[in-house]
Amino acid sequence: MLLKELTEAFGVSGNEKEVRNIIINEIEDYVDELKVDKIGNIIAYKKGKIDSPKFMITAHMDEVGLMITGIDKSGLLKFTTVGGIDKRILVSKCVKIGEKRIPGVIGSKPIHLQKRDEWSKALDINNLYIDIGVDSKEEALELVSIGDYVMFDSEYVEFGNNLVKAKALDNRVGCSLLIDLLKEKTDMSFYGVFTVMEEVGLIGAGPAAYTVHPDISIVLEGTLCADTPDMEKHMIPTKLGDGPAISLMDRTTLFDMNFRNRIVEIAEKNKIPYQFRKTTFGGNDSGRIHQTKEGSITSTISVPCRYIHSLVSVMSKDDYDNTLRLLKSIIDDMEREEF
Repeated sequence: MLLKELTEAFGVSGNEKEVRNIIINEIEDYVDELKVDKIGNIIAYKKGKIDSPKFMITAHMDEVGLMITGIDKSGLLKFTTVGGIDKRILVSKCVKIGEKRIPGVIGSKPIHLQKRDEWSKALDINNLYIDIGVDSKEEALELVSIGDYVMFDSEYVEFGNNLVKAKALDNRVGCSLLIDLLKEKTDMSFYGVFTVMEEVGLIGAGPAAYTVHPDISIVLEGTLCADTPDMEKHMIPTKLGDGPAISLMDRTTLFDMNFRNRIVEIAEKNKIPYQFRKTTFGGNDSGRIHQTKEGSITSTISVPCRYIHSLVSVMSKDDYDNTLRLLKSIIDDMEREEF
């Protein structure tokens, strides 16, 4: 399954090569042009009968993770985070390091030896280390190097009521949707762009948008979902199973109201369930895309994912299917009417 392959791939920000190769292998027979730019973005063009407006759909390839910053004399590894990670989730988690996927476990001082005031707060990253099962720095250096990327060790599993748990659903779910869309036959020409290093500052989106120069853009994402018992109803940003989430605004973009309203009309006309992303927390590649050159009208459509930026995220396959339905319906609408 494509989503399983994508989520289990190694693709921490700045190290997207493995994910990029999977995507190229999947789409190269379905697009008319395909190139990889200097920083690693994939820019694909699917030619149709209708070329205007210039339309771009994007998804970022990278995931949050870690990087090795030091090796002590006992062979334990020090690290820093790559992207936004809640340090409370790190202790005792399994990881894989570097191209050889060296297994390791994130460790800390046992709770029995912690001071009482340490019990009530998350341990700082400076107090954590990765144990790869060696006894010396020399042994560790035979396996890993300073600067090696580290990904969480987590398998794709389908469970419960048509749910999926995996790492990196933010944003391999967007990549998978865009791949599916590029494989469809459409009369509308569009660019499918897979960006790098979104999690560390929306790095790839600016150069990609500058190259494509789109009139209209849709950003595909896996977004935060907090439909849990301890959340007050008005504080829940999205709910699992309620359909694709359409963004109102975030910290990088005030999304175009007319485009958003048009997407809502399309969803309602086609009886596709949808919801609004009711939080301004976070940002995505639209923050760079909508202000490149003369600008681009943008919208973000997301699949809700519980526990994002951890080694286990959870999404609904129904939300995935309805997001794909909505994207196809948007393209159909663009083919029939002036957007």
